[in-house]
Amino acid sequence: MPTRQEMWDRLGEPVDVLVIGGGINGAGIARDAARRGLSVAMVEMRDLAWGTSSRSSKLVHGGLRYLEQFEFSLVFEAVSERRILLDIAPHLVHPLGFVFPVYQSSRKPLAMINAGMWLYEGLSLFRSPKRHKTLKPEEVKQVEPALNVEGLKGAPLYYDCSTDDARLTLESAIDATQQGAMVVTWARAAGFEHDEETGRIKAVVVEDALSGERKVVEAQAVINATGPWTDRTVAMGNGPKQRLLRPTKGTHAVVEHHKLPVNHAVVCFHPSDGRVLFAIPWGDRTYLGTTDTDYQGDPAEVAATGDDITYLLEATNHHFPEHTLTPDDVISTWSGLRPLMSPPSTKGDIDESSVSREHQIIVSQDGLITIAGGKLTTYRRMSAEVVDTAVKVLRAVQGNRPRLRPADTDTEPLPGAVGWPEEGGTESIAGQAREIAGESLSEGSAMALARIYGVRALDIARLIKEEPELGQPLVEGRHEVMAQVVWGVTEEMAAEVTDVMTRRTQLFYRDFDQGLGAIDLIADRMAALLGWDEARKAASIERYRQEVALSRQWQHDK
Repeated sequence: MPTRQEMWDRLGEPVDVLVIGGGINGAGIARDAARRGLSVAMVEMRDLAWGTSSRSSKLVHGGLRYLEQFEFSLVFEAVSERRILLDIAPHLVHPLGFVFPVYQSSRKPLAMINAGMWLYEGLSLFRSPKRHKTLKPEEVKQVEPALNVEGLKGAPLYYDCSTDDARLTLESAIDATQQGAMVVTWARAAGFEHDEETGRIKAVVVEDALSGERKVVEAQAVINATGPWTDRTVAMGNGPKQRLLRPTKGTHAVVEHHKLPVNHAVVCFHPSDGRVLFAIPWGDRTYLGTTDTDYQGDPAEVAATGDDITYLLEATNHHFPEHTLTPDDVISTWSGLRPLMSPPSTKGDIDESSVSREHQIIVSQDGLITIAGGKLTTYRRMSAEVVDTAVKVLRAVQGNRPRLRPADTDTEPLPGAVGWPEEGGTESIAGQAREIAGESLSEGSAMALARIYGVRALDIARLIKEEPELGQPLVEGRHEVMAQVVWGVTEEMAAEVTDVMTRRTQLFYRDFDQGLGAIDLIADRMAALLGWDEARKAASIERYRQEVALSRQWQHDK
């Protein structure tokens, strides 16, 4: 796998399609286009999934609450894609039970909620991970002992899926590179060059965010998949000047699992405004989310506020009164922006939670193709629609061209699922990893590697076999190991300390100190692999410290 620098060095060749944005949509588009046989480049101003695509609620779901808004087509599309993602990424997409408590004070009766469950399963053609059932109050107490059962009438238990959103993005991008695409991180689209006669975009000016070097990349079709930065990207060209998006901020908070011991995702209605939130089990952690508020600031500076954390804790403390949480219990936070479509009127008559998650594909007068809106679960289908549009543009520009291949993104597994065992799944992979690496890899670390990398965990185990020190934990008492740093740089395009800490290992979210105690160790290894001098290493460490500080600034709110 080429490193990030090698990708940059190659960038500059004319391509059929240039994708701006390395989130889930950009990665999905690059994968689809490359699999069809198009020449593809994708540029991302930071790391893959740096923005919204690593800051979601980490769920692959049909959107049960969209039934209330009568968005049946959106639900049907989402549950269909949920099934596909379970098949092509079984290591990253896992069935997750959701407990939906219904109290005497609930605004909808239990019978109506049950009817909605049947409709939800019907829209999935009864292919949900498991069939739903309705629990009696005493059964709820057994499966979720921490949940408040006072006034409880019952609780449907239904199933959607959890995922690692950043790795879903990463593996889509890796598959694109395996099909020949150039995927360049820390590379900012700085401007467009237009054809003087037609006015169409003929090239994109790309700036290396790490060195300042610039390149001009010619492309027959340019795709804007920049999420919350959509309007800014459109504004660089000759496209519509009205706002396409109404971004809303979602904040999550992470606590120790034993302080909020949930066994399923628990649906929580906020006591003040009735909004839906979740308490979701996450290994040795539990995370809470999400808020939903309009956001007008710089997308790069989005962060939790003290009010956000207070709001989340109010909801969980209401539903779990015997496990009261305080701000001191919060280990980490993340905040992201939903790139939602702007409704026809934004005069305050539409609240944030009611803005549609539907997407649009817009072709500007200068040929820029923009994908706006949508949700994580349906990224693969949206990507295919965008590439269909790009192919039409290419045929209009180039005339007839050789017949393209089917992308088959609905059946071809992501890299970590190639060779997935028919039986045993994650446990089988973890056992094989232990056999390869021996005592240099603990059982806990082997299981963690299998859950993160799927079949590719065996390649990491081989690294540890060759260099046993790579099996050592990065943080005492945790399962992340040094081999993940090496693998992240050599096989997953990690170029900065923050890339490794946040999206290759998740120490940023899970460790009590957010990995700050391990950054020197990790930076030393990255410096050796990437040829950094002391100044370059110090700059990378400082960049990560700044990201940690941003995630903690809520603690200083009055």
